[in-house]
Amino acid sequence: MSISLDVLIVGGGPAGLAAAIAARQHGLRYQVLEKGALVNSLLRYPTHMVFFTTPELLEIGGLPFVSPFEKPTRQEALRYYRRVTDAFELQVAQYEPVIGLTARDGVFHLRSQRPHAAHRDWIASAVVIATGAYDVPNELGIPGEHLPHVSHYYLEPHAYYRRRVVIVGGKNSAAEAALDLYRAGASVLIVHRRPALGESIKYWVKPDIENRIKEGTIEARFLTRVIEIRPGEVVLAPADSDLSPDLGVQTVEPADGVLLLTGYRSDTTLLRMAGAAIEETQGAPVHDPETFETTVPNLFLAGAVVAGRQSGRIFIENGRFHGRVVIEEIAKRLLRATV
Repeated sequence: MSISLDVLIVGGGPAGLAAAIAARQHGLRYQVLEKGALVNSLLRYPTHMVFFTTPELLEIGGLPFVSPFEKPTRQEALRYYRRVTDAFELQVAQYEPVIGLTARDGVFHLRSQRPHAAHRDWIASAVVIATGAYDVPNELGIPGEHLPHVSHYYLEPHAYYRRRVVIVGGKNSAAEAALDLYRAGASVLIVHRRPALGESIKYWVKPDIENRIKEGTIEARFLTRVIEIRPGEVVLAPADSDLSPDLGVQTVEPADGVLLLTGYRSDTTLLRMAGAAIEETQGAPVHDPETFETTVPNLFLAGAVVAGRQSGRIFIENGRFHGRVVIEEIAKRLLRATV
């Protein structure tokens, strides 16, 4: 037997939780299904990460985010979102991914898979996709990318002590990982296809990483790309013919670990299942910018999933407001349907 809801929210990150709070406040029958842990993306952030923003810009539901620091840590954020979930008694099912989504006869039919149990079937008048943009890394498409010593995520430095680490990327994640690893006793080489590090690096991180590169304690190869990863080494070449015409030159560098910190993109699998249109150039779901509704009626977006491959333009600070807008639209439509 299917469970009937007004709205089913897929994703238990800040945007999904904000939508759940709004649904509860509007008296809607709702459920959040999260394929991993609560705010699962934050679990994959570096363990000791400090946010660029201030605590109040991470708040949802009007619940204060109290921190003794000007810029909160990942651990504080995890604790805050647990507190939000408890304070509002939100209905969140963790480790229950949605494995099927179709739109039929004006309603949505979903199937989720519970851990160590049978699947569950759901019927919902509306669906909110709030799956974020941190689960699908931008792959390089090169040989060796999936070797055991290669990762698209960085958590902490200890495992790399006295080891050689090659970091691919030139934005904030790459810079912070490089500094963390260097200070934990790793030998670090940054490989970046552009002529310099990105301008968006946190203002307190940028001079630090630039000075370490200048003094040579962290190596950097700009206008360079990795063309192959092998056990214990990487193969480098000039970035491209426009930036460096001598494409025949290749070098081999030792690498005990390789971190491909090249960004992430939205997972559009469920949206495609439901028949929503995807703009293929950037991989972003086609949607109404005012209501966040996709091309499938009553299928909405919230958070970073709206941005496709340009996930860097949607953060918790702005994505946290999507859920409230979406739920208000859903509640308005449900009210009209009952009149």
